[in-house]
Amino acid sequence: MANNPQEPVAGDAPAALPPTDHAAELAELAGGFIHEIKNHISTLGLNIQLLAEDFEQAKTPQERKAYDRILRLQNECQRLSELSNDFLRFARLRGIDRQSTSLLEVVGDIVEFFSPTARAAGIEIKTFLPTNLPLVAMDVDLFKQALLNLMLNAEQAMVEGGELIVQARAEPGWVRLDVIDNGIGMTPETMAKCFKAFHTTKAGGNGLGLPTTRRIVEMHGGTIEVQSEPGKGTQFTIRLPIELKG
Repeated sequence: MANNPQEPVAGDAPAALPPTDHAAELAELAGGFIHEIKNHISTLGLNIQLLAEDFEQAKTPQERKAYDRILRLQNECQRLSELSNDFLRFARLRGIDRQSTSLLEVVGDIVEFFSPTARAAGIEIKTFLPTNLPLVAMDVDLFKQALLNLMLNAEQAMVEGGELIVQARAEPGWVRLDVIDNGIGMTPETMAKCFKAFHTTKAGGNGLGLPTTRRIVEMHGGTIEVQSEPGKGTQFTIRLPIELKG
C-alpha cells in the first residue's frame, strides 16, 4: 500500500536559493574555458618551437619551405595566446578597489609610461590638465589600463605620426577627460560598432581594447563617448563622478 504524501509542516518551507548572477556565472565559465584553451596553446607552441629548432638550419628548398610554415604557425600561436589573455581580462572585470585619487597624477603616470612609444611613432603628446581638479574614486591600475587602451588606439590611427592631446576639466558633478588624436578617424558605421567586443578594423587587432575601456569606465560609474570624422581624427570623452565628501 503506497504511503500518502506527507503534508508540509507549517513554517518548514524550503530555504530559498540565492538568485543566480547569470552574467557573472557566464563570465566565470568563459574564463575557465579560455584558461583551459591557453594550456593547450602553450603545449602546442612549445612543440612548434622545438620543431622550428630542428629546421632552423634548413638547407634544401623543401626544408626552408617547411621552416617558413613553422614560423607562421608560431606567430598564430602567439596571437591566440595574446587574444586569450585579453579576453580573460575582459571577462573577469568585476570587482574594483576604488580609492580617493587625483586624476592629474594618474594621467601624468600613464603619459610618462606611453611617451617612449609615442616618440618612436612620431607622435607628440600635449597635456592640458588643471592642478585643481576635484578628486575621484578610482581603481588606479584598472583606469590606467583603460587610458592606455585609448592611447594605443590613437597611435594605431596615426600611422604617419601626429598629435595626441590629453585634456581634463571639471564639470558639475563630473571630471571630464578628453583623449584626442588627428589620425585617420572613423566612419559613422565604424564609430557605431567601436565598443562592440571583437569588432576591429585593424590588422592583427582583436577588438577588445575599446570594449574593455568602456567596461572599466562604467564600473567607476562613469560614461565614455566618441566623436570622429574620417581624415580628421577622433575624440574620446570620459566623465567620472566627482568624489562626494562624506
